[in-house]
Amino acid sequence: MTRWLRLAVASLLVFSTAAFAAPAGRNSTKPVRTKTHAKPMTETQRAIHALNRLTFGPRPGDVQKVMAMGVDKWIDQQLQPDQIDDKALDSRLGPFRTVRMQTAQLIQNFPPQQMLRAVQSGRAPMPSDPQQKLVYGVQLAALREREQIQQQRQAEMMKQGQQAVEPPPSDAPTPQQQDAALSLAYKIMDTPRNQRVAALAGMPVEDLMNLRYLKPDARDRLVAALTPEEREVFAALSNPQGVVVNELMQDKLLRAIYSERQLQEVMTDFWFNHFNVYIYKDADAYLTTSYERDVIRPHVFGKFKDLLVATATSPAMLFYLDNAQSVGPNSPQAQNIAKRAANVKPGQTPPIVPGLNENYGRELMELHTLGVDGGYTQRDVTEVAKVFTGWGISGPQDGWKFTFDPKRHEPGDKYVLGHVIHENGQQEGMEVLDLLAHSPATARFLSTKLARRFVADNPPATLVDHMAQTFLSTDGDLREVLRTMFHSKEFWSPDVYRAKVKTPLEFVVSAARAGGADLQNTQILIGALGRMGMPLYAQQPPTGYSTFNSAWLNSDALLDRMNFALQLVNSKAPGMTFDSGRILSLAMFRGALPQPAAKNAKKKAQPSGPDFVLQTVENVLLAGDVSPKTDQAIRAQLADPKVAGDAQQDPTKMLNVMTALTLGSPEFQKR
Repeated sequence: MTRWLRLAVASLLVFSTAAFAAPAGRNSTKPVRTKTHAKPMTETQRAIHALNRLTFGPRPGDVQKVMAMGVDKWIDQQLQPDQIDDKALDSRLGPFRTVRMQTAQLIQNFPPQQMLRAVQSGRAPMPSDPQQKLVYGVQLAALREREQIQQQRQAEMMKQGQQAVEPPPSDAPTPQQQDAALSLAYKIMDTPRNQRVAALAGMPVEDLMNLRYLKPDARDRLVAALTPEEREVFAALSNPQGVVVNELMQDKLLRAIYSERQLQEVMTDFWFNHFNVYIYKDADAYLTTSYERDVIRPHVFGKFKDLLVATATSPAMLFYLDNAQSVGPNSPQAQNIAKRAANVKPGQTPPIVPGLNENYGRELMELHTLGVDGGYTQRDVTEVAKVFTGWGISGPQDGWKFTFDPKRHEPGDKYVLGHVIHENGQQEGMEVLDLLAHSPATARFLSTKLARRFVADNPPATLVDHMAQTFLSTDGDLREVLRTMFHSKEFWSPDVYRAKVKTPLEFVVSAARAGGADLQNTQILIGALGRMGMPLYAQQPPTGYSTFNSAWLNSDALLDRMNFALQLVNSKAPGMTFDSGRILSLAMFRGALPQPAAKNAKKKAQPSGPDFVLQTVENVLLAGDVSPKTDQAIRAQLADPKVAGDAQQDPTKMLNVMTALTLGSPEFQKR
C-alpha cells in the first residue's frame, strides 16, 4: 500500500470510528424503542433493510429486483428455499468433492492419523485405489520419519539423563531439497493432464515427500496448472486433513456469496453458531462437513425439536463436547473396570475408571435450549449427563457413526427439571430433548437470540413475546417464528435501520457480493477472516461467535476491514477477480445509476468526471444510501493532490480507491 493510500485509510478510519458512536436508539445498550417519531422506511429502504438482514448483503441490482417483486413477497420466497432455483451454484461447488462425501469416504480418501496407524499396524488394509494408495504411501512414510526423529531424540535425551519430550519442528529445508521439489513440480506440470496422477504414483515416495519444500510462488504455479481433483491429491500428499477443512471453508463462502437461497445460508450460519463445534478438535475436522450439510442446513426452517435431536445425535457434537467419553458411574462398564482396578497386583498400573462427563448436559441447557437463566440447577446438569451416558461414536474404520452402548449407560431413574425420567436406555435422552424443546424458557431464549441477530442487540420485549408465542403454538416451527419476526412492526422500525454492525464474515461476504466478484478461489477471504478474529469453524468455546455490535467495534477491527477492502479490489490472486470497472457497467445495465430529478425539482448540475464516478460507486455499493458526512470524508481523500495525480496517469487507481473507501465506510459496515 502506498504512503498516500495509508494516510487516506487512516483519515477515513478516524471518521468511521467516530461514526460508530451510536446515537440514542441505535446500537445502544437499551432495548430498541417500539414507538418512534421517525419517518417510516421508504420502499427503497425497506428493500435495503430486507437484503441487509435476510442475506449476506445486496448485489448490484438486487434492490431494484426486490422492489419490483415486492418486499413481502420476496421475504416469503426466501422462507421457501426449495422453490428457488439454485442450480448455478452447483458449478461453483463442483470441484470440491469432499463436501459431498460421507464421513467414512473422507476418512478413506484423506486419512487421519488414527487410520494411518491402523494401516501401519496391520489392523486395516492398504487401500487398492491408486489415488488413495498414493496418499497413504506418502503419509505413512512421513509418519515413519516423525517416529524415527522422536526415537532419536528420546535416545539422546536418555543419554543426557533428561525426560524425553516431543521433537521440535523440523529444520528448514536445504537448498538441495527445495531444488528437488521445484524440479519435481516442473515435471508434474509437463506431464499430460490425464497422466499426472499415474505419474505421481510411479515416483519414489521420498521424492514426493520433497514437495512439501516447495516455495509458495512455485506451489501456486503448480496448483494453478492442476485440475480440481489433482489439486486434492497434491494437497493430500502433505496434509490430508487440510483438504477436508479447506474445501468446507470454500464451500461455505461460495454458498454465502452466490446462493440464491440467501436466507437459508444465513440461517445455516446462525444455527451452526448456536450449536457450535470446533473443527480443529481432532475428529471434528472430518465430522464437521456432514454436521453442517446433513444436520444443520436441512433443519433451519423445520421444527426445533428435529434440529435439537439431529445435533444431539451428531458425532460432531458428541465428540466436541466429550459426551462420547461419558460413562455412567454405576454402568456395567464402569463397574467391571473398577473391579479390575481393585484386583491389580503390586507394581502393575491400574486401569483408569471412566466417569461422568457433564459438558454436553450443561451446554444443552445453557446454550442450546433454556439459556443461562432458564431455571435449571447443577443437579439438573448432572442428571442430564447421566441420561446421555452411552451416547457415543464408533471408530474411524466404521466412519465415526453414532452409537448407543447400554454397557456405558447409567442405570436407574433420573430427575430433570422436576420430571422423572424412567430408566429406558437411549429413549431417556429423547424424552429429555422433547422436554427441553417444548419449554417456554427455550421459546423465549431462542426468540431473543433470533431477534438479536435480525433486529437489534437488545430487541423489544413485545417482539420477543410474539415470537415465543408463535414458537409454542406451532410446536417450535422455526419458519413461522421467522415469519412472525419479519412481518412485525419492530422489524421495520426506522430505529433499527442500519443498526447492526456486520460481523467479519458478513462484511467479507457482503463486500464480495457488492462488487459482483468472480471467485474460484476464496483463500484471500479465508485469510482475511482469520486476521479479523473470525476464522471459519474455529471458535473453540461452545458459545459460538458473538453477534453483539460491541464484539466487533474497535479501531483495529475497522482498520483490518479497510485493509481487506483495499486488498480485495487490488487482488491479483489466481481464481480471484474483483474488477471495480464492472461496477460502472453493472450500474448502467441494472439501473443503479443516480435517478434523474423530478420535473418540478430544483435543477442541479449533472455530475461528471470523478464526481459522477463516485456517485455511481456509492449508488451501486450502498444503493445511494450514504450520508453527507461519509461522502465528504471520501471526497476529501480523493482530493489529495497525490491521488489526483495518480488518477490522471491511471484512472483505474482512482476507481479502486473509491471502491475500497466506500466499502470501508460506516454505512457499508452496518446492516
